[in-house]
Amino acid sequence: MRLIPRSFLWRTILMILIPLIVALVIIANVFFGNHWSRVHATLARSLAVDISTMMNFMDNGDMATAQTMARDMGINISINPKLNRPNKNDNASREAGLLANELATRLNRQSQIYIDKAKRLVFVDIPTNNGQIATFGTSLYRIYSTSTEVFIIWLIGSILIVSILVTPFIIMHTRSIRRIAKAAGRFGRGLDAPGFVPTGSKEIREAAAAMITMKERLDRYNRTRTDMLNAVSHDLKSPLTRMRLGIETDTATKSDLLHDIDRMTEMVNGYLAFARGEMPEIEQATELPAMLLRIARDAAPQKTVETNFPDEPVQFYARPMALARAFANIIENAARYANKVIRITENDYPDKVEIIIEDDGPGIPNDKKRDALRPFVRLDDARSEKTGGTGLGLSIAQTAIENHGGQLFLENSELGGLKVRIVLPI
Repeated sequence: MRLIPRSFLWRTILMILIPLIVALVIIANVFFGNHWSRVHATLARSLAVDISTMMNFMDNGDMATAQTMARDMGINISINPKLNRPNKNDNASREAGLLANELATRLNRQSQIYIDKAKRLVFVDIPTNNGQIATFGTSLYRIYSTSTEVFIIWLIGSILIVSILVTPFIIMHTRSIRRIAKAAGRFGRGLDAPGFVPTGSKEIREAAAAMITMKERLDRYNRTRTDMLNAVSHDLKSPLTRMRLGIETDTATKSDLLHDIDRMTEMVNGYLAFARGEMPEIEQATELPAMLLRIARDAAPQKTVETNFPDEPVQFYARPMALARAFANIIENAARYANKVIRITENDYPDKVEIIIEDDGPGIPNDKKRDALRPFVRLDDARSEKTGGTGLGLSIAQTAIENHGGQLFLENSELGGLKVRIVLPI
């Protein structure tokens, strides 16, 4: 038998109501139970004292004083030679038990207590010295407080009120989670979820936004693989066709063939590097200035490299080899197109580090910056036959940066060329 419900809605409701009910029950038993006992004991003692005092006056023959006292206290006294009472009295009941004990302590005779719950009255029969029965009638509230029942009613009412107030909010959260699950199911089947917008609490919206980002990355990954196949087919077909034509017509020279082979090798290595992605790597404490300087010296020995690093650069955990490959692609790209100067800047913030790499080259037009980050895309205006390339450098760098939870932006530099701004979380 399953005691815990499956749905998040009912689990959350139980998680709220069960501790609330337990807390209220403990309060009712510990606090109100003791309070109820003290109040009832005081009421029973007070009425027992009044009745025993009046009985003393009656035993001494002063009936007038007893009646006056009873009238002032709201008690009705009657003397009867005989009464027609039920066989079973209420001496042991919850309402009259304390009064019966108090009367037994103060009087040397047996009292009989009867309760009329319909009229909320209590009657106490006590034998007199002359063999008659003195009956004392008064309100039941003189010995019993009904606040206990009222408290229990309010206890149940408060639980119902809390349930009514909490349930709509839980339903809203549940609806948001269900929408995420439905959208994730569509994403898993390769479909879109039109109209899906993150809603709910901050944490739920963050989870939905993370899922949307994951979906976008998966879509980009699939497009990239498709583009790679198209690029392999297109880029390798041209040199192969040229080599075959040159061999068949006997016009190909050794240098031409070697040039085509080198070009194909470069393309194949680029495709393999991109398709292979990042190898598993353990995160390590990393500082960027030393890495960036080493890459800049190797990639741009003929260019002027300006640096602007903080005196005490921030240290954060990252995969250094992956970051090194990403920065190498960006700096090599800057070195290829820069005229004279490459500038590298690091800005540290409490929750992130910003790296800016810019050059004084031709730059990239604003309408082509988005295409520049796509794999296998070559911008003809910025490239020549001499520069070559497979169009994978910036795409590989962007993938590595995003795998670290960062972002890569292409902007215009004050130097006149391209400005690559990388933001990495700390």
